[in-house]
Amino acid sequence: MPTPTSPSKNSASSSSSAKKPLLYGAVVVLAAGLLGFVSYRATAPDSGSGSVETSGASAPAAEVSTDPEEGVYPELAGLARRDAGDKLAQGRADAPVVLIEYADFKCGYCGKFARDTEPELIEKYVGNGTLRIEWRNFPIFGEESEAAARAAWAAGQQNRFWQFHEAAYAEGAKEKGFGKDRLKALAQQAGVKDVDRFMTDLDGSAARAAVSKDQEQGYGIGATSTPSFLINGRPIAGAQPMETFTQAIEAAAEKAKSTGPGTGNAGNSAK
Repeated sequence: MPTPTSPSKNSASSSSSAKKPLLYGAVVVLAAGLLGFVSYRATAPDSGSGSVETSGASAPAAEVSTDPEEGVYPELAGLARRDAGDKLAQGRADAPVVLIEYADFKCGYCGKFARDTEPELIEKYVGNGTLRIEWRNFPIFGEESEAAARAAWAAGQQNRFWQFHEAAYAEGAKEKGFGKDRLKALAQQAGVKDVDRFMTDLDGSAARAAVSKDQEQGYGIGATSTPSFLINGRPIAGAQPMETFTQAIEAAAEKAKSTGPGTGNAGNSAK
């Protein structure tokens, strides 16, 4: 497993304005200050080796509580957009559980999650309507990370975000870099029909604004490493084992049974 690297100086300077906590309300800011994504109670199941794997910072491992109330911040749960038209999401907009992922395409551990864990979550929980997955672009490793994030958004405008996501996180993909020619090749691999539009979109103001919005949300809740997750307001750090996500999702689903279904417009975002 490669050793996590620190975000580049260029990334730090270009994102300095994004690091100001957003005004989600005093309680959310307080929650962000109390936990951060480095110091909160991240997870590892009792039975497995389950090390916490993140890029950008290290996080302590702790046990996921099966108590659906423990370690959950309702204000953070409110960050789920539940937009049926979201091109960077999949699953029913009214699913009882929403997993928000903050990730970087240059992050090796994000790739591990995308290859090893996410497909199982989709098969087990998205398919039966329990789970919705919402992606947040959280580039922290410099200019190529930013470009890849904008490219993913651009692919999404042609309904090929998840195909681009799969191509960009394929084994060995990040080692090839995310220069312009490489991003074009990934778009073609993902089945983007209008590649010229894709190339224009990825450098456009709309792409930059969308990535900045996601980035500011991540920094605003204290995220400092990738991948970082929220599951109905429960923070989870790193490419955790499948059991970690299973415990958190099932606890959230159980809680949702007593409080009613998720809010928002019903709909599906196809992978």
